[in-house]
Order: sequence, then structure tokens, then C-alpha cells
Amino acid sequence: MDLGLAHNTALLLWTGLAVAGLVVLIVGFKLNAFVALTLASLGLGLASGMEMTAVAKAFQDGVGGTLGFIAVVVGLGTMLGKMLAESGGAEVIARTLIRACGERRLPWAVMFVAFLIGLPVFFGVGVVLLVPIVFTLARTTQTPLLQLGIPMVAGLSAAHGLVPPHPGVMAAIAVFEPGRVDVGKTILYGILVGLPVAVLAGPLFAKLIVPKIPGRIGGIGEQLMNPKPVANPPSFATALFTILLPVLLMLLATLADFVLPKGDRLRAWADFLGSPAMAMLAAVLVSFVTFGTHCGFARAQILKFTEDCVGPAAAIMLVVGAGGGFGKVLDVAEVDQAIILRVAGTSLSPLLLGWLITGVLRVAVGSATVAITLAAGIMAPLVAATPGVNLELLIVAMGAGSLILSHLNDGGFWFVKEYLNLSVAETLKTWTVLETIIAVAGLLLVLVFDAIIRYCF
Repeated sequence: MDLGLAHNTALLLWTGLAVAGLVVLIVGFKLNAFVALTLASLGLGLASGMEMTAVAKAFQDGVGGTLGFIAVVVGLGTMLGKMLAESGGAEVIARTLIRACGERRLPWAVMFVAFLIGLPVFFGVGVVLLVPIVFTLARTTQTPLLQLGIPMVAGLSAAHGLVPPHPGVMAAIAVFEPGRVDVGKTILYGILVGLPVAVLAGPLFAKLIVPKIPGRIGGIGEQLMNPKPVANPPSFATALFTILLPVLLMLLATLADFVLPKGDRLRAWADFLGSPAMAMLAAVLVSFVTFGTHCGFARAQILKFTEDCVGPAAAIMLVVGAGGGFGKVLDVAEVDQAIILRVAGTSLSPLLLGWLITGVLRVAVGSATVAITLAAGIMAPLVAATPGVNLELLIVAMGAGSLILSHLNDGGFWFVKEYLNLSVAETLKTWTVLETIIAVAGLLLVLVFDAIIRYCF
């Protein structure tokens, strides 16, 4: 056997064993998730032939790179959520939604709101913005938490994975050359595919899985809740404006990038204020007034609210950071290259092949953005040599593939686990299945749209 092929086969085998070992350590031996991820990363790196110092550096770089974004989002997001809950703002929004939609339609309303909020913001930002409202809705209506939590993460994930301007699909557009790809069409196709699959993976899937895993109030969501009545809560309009301020600022930055030229000072300011960190910081500062002083809280009380968030936020940061470290070790070990060699040369439809390559890379490296970026580079020469490929639908198909089978090497997995207060096994049964539903249903819809377009046009 060729030595290169043997090495790639061994590398894929070690990767599978590392993932299986993670599940055994966490579920079977009840080992702390951060410690288990660290051990799995070190074991995989050494087994793959990496130098010991390289393994440690890769893990450290992965943790640091992930936390560079996540720490800010989680820290500021939990502060905003705590202010929303303590002021009674979450209660105000929840009761308004109940009156407007009725309790029976709440899962659908939550999914739709999450999809809309997910269009301009990152998945993690959307989670920390919506969790206090979802927990309050669940408590107020005595609805199982997952009945609302699953539609929430389904809406956010579908928007994040399928619709520009999120980084994965935008990276694929850049690889395929923006001049050849109509961004407007990609957005349209992403929404046409994203909404139906969010319905399927959200409210409909929740009906099937919730009776088996009812979920429970607890974890970081419980830390953000406020069971005490508030004498002077904010109005619905004030609460909604404050919680949506990060969304509005990010949307403003996206619009500025479309309509203003590079180097324009107004565009630079919009991009600055619309970056996730600055947008969340602006919302937190505004909340100190709208949810703080205007509701009768003293500055010492506001300080205590924000300090109460540190413990729950730190627990999430550690686990999500370790997931990033595990993914970085996979990257440095060149697991992605081993996969590329396995799937290259197949004679499948470009849409199906793009989805398949992206999906396999996603399972291996964890990051949806990394998976679709790598897959776009693999697909670019094939697309150039194959006339008639609908690039916009190909990008949406690859976006769907980038969501499949989220598991222990994905930061989003741990995000959902901690915020919805699930065990690892429960997260695999809910979040992992949910993401796979989005991926498979997304591919099927893309193929249907491609057939319709070819037949009609």
C-alpha cells in the first residue's frame, strides 16, 4: 500500500477513535468536558505523528482563537441577558408574544423570530440574546424548555449556515469570485431553503423529540432569570429596542458594505459599530440606562448584576474554547487533507459533491466556516471546468453541508448544551440530529430548486 494512503487511512481512524473516546470519557466516565476535550486533543495529535510541542501549541492556539470572539460575545451577552431579566424586560417581551401568538403557536413564533435575528448576527450572539426570553416563556407558560429552545437554535442555525452575509457562505462566494456569483440570488435562495428547513428542524422536530427529552430550567439560563416582580419594568418598545440594538448595528454594517465604497469613512464607522464585540458592548451600555437606572436600580445594583454573570459565562468559555482547541489539532494534523484525498475524483453532481465534501470536512474539523471555505477551494477548479453549474445554489448546498452532524469538536455543540442545560447524550439526540435535518433537507430543497430552474428557464 502507498505510504501516503496508509497514513491518511490511519489518520482518519485515529480521528474516529478520538471522537468516540470523547463520548466515552464524558458520558461513560462523567469526566469534565474541558478535561476530556484536552485529553482527546493531545491523544489525537500524538497519534497522528505531530511533535509534542506542536500538539500543545495547536491546542493552545485553537483555544485562544476561539475565545478571542466567544469570550466577548458570551461575557457581554450574559450581562445584557441579566439586565433584561432583572429589569422585567424579558417578562414584558414574553407576555407580549404570548398575547400576540397564543401559547400553542409559541414554538413557531420563536423559530421565526430567531431566523430573522439570525440573518445579521452570529449564532452565538443570537443565542445569548434570545435565551432569557425563551426561558421566561417556558417558565410563564409551563412549556417544556426544549419545546421553545429547539425552534430557537434551529432558526438561528439555518440563517447562520445558509444565508449571506454570514462568514461561511461569504467565504465560498469569495473563492468562486463575487463577479460570477450573484449575492442577491444567494440570499434569496438561502432564505427560500432556510425557512422551510428551520420549520422542519425546529417546531416539527421538537414535537417528536421533546416527549423523550423534556429538558429543564437550569444552568446559565436560570442564572439570567429573575423570579422577583419588578416595580417599574421597561416598556415593550424599550425592551425590544435594547435587545435588538446589536442586530440593528450589525445589519447597518452589512448594508453599508453593500452600498458604500471601500475607504468611505461612514462605512468604516458602520463596520466598527457593527462588529459583534462593539455592537454587544453598545447594547450593554444602553441597557445600563434602559434596564437599569430607568427601572429604578442604583449603580451598585447594576454592578452586582453584571458580576453575577461571570461564573456561568466562564464555564461556557472554557468548554467552547477546548472545542476550538480540539478542532485546531485536527486542522494542524491535516485531517482535512486526508478527507480531500478520499473524496477527490468522484463523478457526482457538483451540487451533491459540494455538499458531501463540505459535510465530511465539517464532521472532521468541527467549524462550519472552515469546512465550507476548504470545500470551496476544492470545488472551484471543478466548477470552472463544468459549464451550467448554478453557483448560487451550490453555495447554499455547501452551507447546508457545513451544518451536518455537529458533535463534540464544534463550539456550537457546547454552546447549546450549556445554555439549554442538556447532558452530552441529550445534546447529541437533539442538537446533532437537528443540524443533520437542516443539512439533509437543505440539500434536497436545493436539488428541487435546481431541477425547477433547469426545467423552466
